[in-house]
Amino acid sequence: MKHSKKGHRESALHVKEGTTPTNPLNPELDKHLHRQARPGVEALSEGVLRGDRVLLSQAITLIESRHARHQEQAQEIIERCLPHSGNSIRIGITGVPGVGKSTFIEAFGKMLIQQSLSVAVLAIDPSSQLTKGSILGDKTRMVELASLPAAFIRPSPSGHSSGGVARKTRETIILCEAAGFDVILVETVGVGQAEIAVHSMVDFFLLLLLPGAGDELQGIKRGVVEMADLLAVNKSDGENLLRAKQAQAEYRNALHLFPPKENGWAPVVQLCSAMAGEGIAQIWEKILEHKGLTEQNGSFAAKRQHQARYWMHETVLEQLKALFYDHPGIKSWLPELEEAVVKGTLSPFQAAENLMARFLEEKADRSGTSDFRR
Repeated sequence: MKHSKKGHRESALHVKEGTTPTNPLNPELDKHLHRQARPGVEALSEGVLRGDRVLLSQAITLIESRHARHQEQAQEIIERCLPHSGNSIRIGITGVPGVGKSTFIEAFGKMLIQQSLSVAVLAIDPSSQLTKGSILGDKTRMVELASLPAAFIRPSPSGHSSGGVARKTRETIILCEAAGFDVILVETVGVGQAEIAVHSMVDFFLLLLLPGAGDELQGIKRGVVEMADLLAVNKSDGENLLRAKQAQAEYRNALHLFPPKENGWAPVVQLCSAMAGEGIAQIWEKILEHKGLTEQNGSFAAKRQHQARYWMHETVLEQLKALFYDHPGIKSWLPELEEAVVKGTLSPFQAAENLMARFLEEKADRSGTSDFRR
């Protein structure tokens, strides 16, 4: 892609040089302050399109910020980058606990880079709203991959609701594609709704499994298996190989219980060992096969269009929710109604209705009209 090769020379580890100092008393301080200043929207946008990793990281930081001014700048950057996005393959990766997801992603990413492709790894961790960040830093889990110039690893946004984390990741995909990355890997770090969120923003969904018996499937939500385009049995080596082959057969039988996919793709079960580097290239071949099939029958483009509509509606819902709970009248009255609901003197449904009525009434009083402005 046109930006990726140039972008490989711009590492986030490199410090940009400042301009000629203008402070005659302390020129070194002047240079330091200049480097510390955040570039404007135009500079960030141009930097992203050049594949500059430093400016890409700063643009993503704007996206993740809760500051109103930063959000305005982030949206402007996204709009500028949007025409240059959409040229990557987006792959979602999830797996059961202990499956070796980080090891797999590192091996998979290194294999792609050996094929002269650039890779961005993004994480979705809904628990980060509680922990204020991933428990394990993504770069510390994938040290070798993180050190490669053609790789870019970004931890999960923190301090947001689960929906907010997902939306920030969706916006980050746009910037990474505009920066010229060929492959976007979106990893689920948490559990629960993470898989659904990832599935709603990728072209291919990969589920990593352990070489256990068929009862392994009992610990996986049916919906997650149904979303998968490929099931990979990791750690299929050494003493695990026989068990892995047995598990592969059972997983294949289990897939017959699910309805066929509308895009014509039949999910497959592959064996791999990320630690030994075996079976990784074969998984990539299946992903390319899936891409070829879905592009040919039109479902690839149709899915992306559906996802774009989905994220528009999700963003509307998220912003309405924020508008509601940030309203001063709701903030002041909410504790009283919560207490009434907890004591059982007011039903949750009536409390919600009361809150909505007050919210709409105060909004109407403030605007003087119920009409929406265009």
